[in-house]
Amino acid sequence: MADLVHRSPGLGVLTGPTRLAVWGDPIAHSRSPQLHTAAYAVLGLDWDYGRRQVTVPDFDAVLGSLDDSWRGLSVTFPLKSAAFAVSVDRDRRAHLTGAVNTLLLTPDGPHGFNTDVGGLIRMLQDHGTGAVERARIIGAGATATSALVALAELGARRVEVVARRPEATVGLVALGGRIGVDVHAIPFPDSRLEPVTLTLATIPGDAVIPDGSVDLLAESGGGLFDAVYGTWPTPLARAWAARGLPAHSGLGMLLHQAVLQVRIFVSGDADRPLPNEPLVLEAMRATLVAD
Repeated sequence: MADLVHRSPGLGVLTGPTRLAVWGDPIAHSRSPQLHTAAYAVLGLDWDYGRRQVTVPDFDAVLGSLDDSWRGLSVTFPLKSAAFAVSVDRDRRAHLTGAVNTLLLTPDGPHGFNTDVGGLIRMLQDHGTGAVERARIIGAGATATSALVALAELGARRVEVVARRPEATVGLVALGGRIGVDVHAIPFPDSRLEPVTLTLATIPGDAVIPDGSVDLLAESGGGLFDAVYGTWPTPLARAWAARGLPAHSGLGMLLHQAVLQVRIFVSGDADRPLPNEPLVLEAMRATLVAD
């Protein structure tokens, strides 16, 4: 691959490769191309960001086929574990979650990042959420792992995980032990629950939940932040709205995790703000409103 060098000490923008894409299966629904294209237009970067359907069995071979025109990849379901496995190094959030959703392609190999955690935190902060003491996660998949790390960074010390299969929560309970969070796994409820400040839903929008459980979760769930954005409102969101409780889709998470990805593709550092970042964020947010 071509060497990555700083274009300007003031901007820290990497030069060289100009191709990027989001990979997943399925992928036609992804809004990442619109978000990233809007960002690079503001930054004055003539980069090409596309999309490609890639299956788990094909991931390594397709990645190995890329030439040195490629800068990086956004990775979505079901490829985050495969992206983690091929990364030559990983940021702390990727290490904790075992999931990589961003690959920066460099001469020494792919560098893996998890921007889902940061996207969740920034989404919550957008809606006025500060410190969190007690929260609930619905679901036990990869997004639930990122949700648990995000809650820990916001100060949560007790988190309930509601899942159809309690055995699926074993990894989350273990992760909680490593990051100082008391994780309690419960099946979908059939009786009242202790109230929590907020609920993070990480299950598909069409997931089947018993009606009685939905009502019980809403009654005690505080504000709802749902990772789903394509199918809205979800049954959970409708139950929250029926009680006059706030319910937010995953568009905010999508937006903010993409901003962090753009930072990585531009400078190699998710913590380094972009040049004119407020304008970049405004342009990216406008694409979501337009759609």
